[in-house]
Amino acid sequence: MIGDVLRASEQCPSPSLIHPDVTEPLSVQLDDWTPMKAYNWCAPHFSLVSTDRLLIPCTLTLLITYHYHPRTQLLFVFRAVPQMGDRSVHSEAAFSSAGTTEARTDSTHREVQFVQHYHGIVNIVHAENAIFGNNYGILYQGSDQSHPVTGNQHLSIDSEADLIRLLRPIPDASHTRDRKLSPPNSACFPGTRTDVIRRIVAWADSTLLWNTHVLWLYGYVGCGKSAIALAIALKFEERNRLVGSFFFFRNSGDRSRMIRFATTLACQLAAAIPEAAPFIEKAVKAEPGLLKSSLVSQLRRLVYEPLKAATKRGRLLRMTLLKGPFLIVIDGLDECDDRQDVQAFIGDMLEFFKKNPLVPLRFFITSRVEQHIQGHLKSNQVRLENLVNHCSRNDIDTFMTTCFEIEKSRNSVINTYVQKHGEWPTKQDKNQLVDHIGGSFIFASALFGYIADPTNKQSTPMERLPHTLNMNPGLDSLYLQTLSRSQDLPYFSNIISTLALLFEPLPIAGIAELLGIESFEVVRVLIDLQAIIHIPGTDDLPVTMCHTSLRDFLTTESRSKRFFVPPSFHIYLTNRCYDLKKEGRSGTAVASYITGHYEEHLQALVPLYPQILANSQDLPHFSDIISTITLLSEPLPIVGIANLLGIEALEVYQVLANLQAIVDSPEIGKDTPVAMRHPSLRDFLTTKTRSGTLFVPPCCTTLHHHQLHNIVNKGVSTTGTSF
Repeated sequence: MIGDVLRASEQCPSPSLIHPDVTEPLSVQLDDWTPMKAYNWCAPHFSLVSTDRLLIPCTLTLLITYHYHPRTQLLFVFRAVPQMGDRSVHSEAAFSSAGTTEARTDSTHREVQFVQHYHGIVNIVHAENAIFGNNYGILYQGSDQSHPVTGNQHLSIDSEADLIRLLRPIPDASHTRDRKLSPPNSACFPGTRTDVIRRIVAWADSTLLWNTHVLWLYGYVGCGKSAIALAIALKFEERNRLVGSFFFFRNSGDRSRMIRFATTLACQLAAAIPEAAPFIEKAVKAEPGLLKSSLVSQLRRLVYEPLKAATKRGRLLRMTLLKGPFLIVIDGLDECDDRQDVQAFIGDMLEFFKKNPLVPLRFFITSRVEQHIQGHLKSNQVRLENLVNHCSRNDIDTFMTTCFEIEKSRNSVINTYVQKHGEWPTKQDKNQLVDHIGGSFIFASALFGYIADPTNKQSTPMERLPHTLNMNPGLDSLYLQTLSRSQDLPYFSNIISTLALLFEPLPIAGIAELLGIESFEVVRVLIDLQAIIHIPGTDDLPVTMCHTSLRDFLTTESRSKRFFVPPSFHIYLTNRCYDLKKEGRSGTAVASYITGHYEEHLQALVPLYPQILANSQDLPHFSDIISTITLLSEPLPIVGIANLLGIEALEVYQVLANLQAIVDSPEIGKDTPVAMRHPSLRDFLTTKTRSGTLFVPPCCTTLHHHQLHNIVNKGVSTTGTSF
């Protein structure tokens, strides 16, 4: 907000603003707290025109962006302050939008306290003579405060550390993460994607009322959404307008869930905008249960409201007026497993902006087109951009040309070939390759990785290039071709299946420990798969897929065929986790993984209960044994179950041996009780609509009481010992 203190005659209640470049004057009212319409560009030579045509020169170098008009885009608020003994008035530019309670009810007339020029704050006395000249200063209202709280304006170092400890942000979820260790490892190639980036930046910079607060960039797998999200985040970080960023990635622990989404953004907000930190701290202190509340509540109290409060006045208000709104970048929203929370996030975000259209905040979101996202983001509150419409052939050509030039400079085999045969690849071959790739950068990158693969000693890049032209467009052919190179090696299937189904990436040593094999055996399988799997330089860093589409490929039988990873492999992983947990291992990556994700593996078994139980269904006494385990209020050991049912302990053990993934079965003779590993198994077995022929009816309890009564009368305990 800005400009001079304006003078106008009390007899001129309806002056107009005019400008040399504006032919249509805009009406202005100088009544107390009445809105005036104005333009949103720098205008140092406005004149205030009264009804008697008296021209009063004044200057407006920047107008407030806090309130809008449908045609003129902005609302400029004045307050008339009568002067004793003078027929003129001072008009005080206000940092409040018209219509607010604060603006309407505050009738106390105050003199303007300060005018801030570019060289610092000066008292109004020293700026008085600027009223009829060109004053390029910023007008402060007397009640304005640069910071929202009294006392310390920012959190101390200790307080910031405490806030981080309380919020527990995910350290590798933002654009600043190590992309090789925490995929996606995507970045725009220099000189590419300029058009779509320019369009996104223009949207984020705009302060027009009708411009949306949310832009959704969508497209198919591998078209470069993550790379563009990174480019936008970096660009707005340079401009000091990035509030935060969150890059989802499937099967990457909490990065594939919403559980720490709000707190991670809140920590980034506190770091990017220190003025917001006191509001975040206040919310956490005022509501001890906030960090365990719903996603919507956390986003409101820890992100939206603190940013709104911090940008209402002072430095941040002036910053948004000068530079534009703040931005939050969300990439890969479709890779979040918590679909209901994703829908809640989108719905609440749009509702917040509907009620607070003037908050200087934008959301840039990228994802694939999935129903639970598309149904909510297809709204007139959201700007849609299909990245397919911005996939330039020239961008792919630039990328491939540069990659080949770099490879030729360091590959002696290619250099020797070029010296004898001339240019490689030929212009025709390169054009065919670019046409074959289409607009997919991930396909282009993967194809080039296949052509230039340094680990492939069986053929040369010149021999591999023609093969790529025969691969079907898309990644499936490339995945099939690459995986086939290691398929005959020992433990290939277990290693690939483990990578596909882990809830969080493990290092080479961790994969080996989980599978009970040596680290070198894991490396031997993965070494020829580096075109699609990132292998770190040491055994302690996580092995990651170059793109999440590989996991989708492996878990879709119609696409991966012989490389299909069935959901039943969760049974094996769950058993291995249980065995290692029982051993009491600690201090390793696997021990940490089991602590954090064992329950998730158990949950993954729920759809597999019918298949697992069917493995033992034809064994003698199966139904009685399962019913007993399900309905007993106190679990019994194997011998106790055998005595209760009047059968041999070995028969109980044989049934349970095939159920180790879902039932904790001790050795015969031990007093350790047989127990279900997860309560969902009992829910499944006692719900007829879910369990079908495996249903355990409650009437079985009558039989158990009768059997137990007989056992007691015979003087035999359920533990196998005499009373």
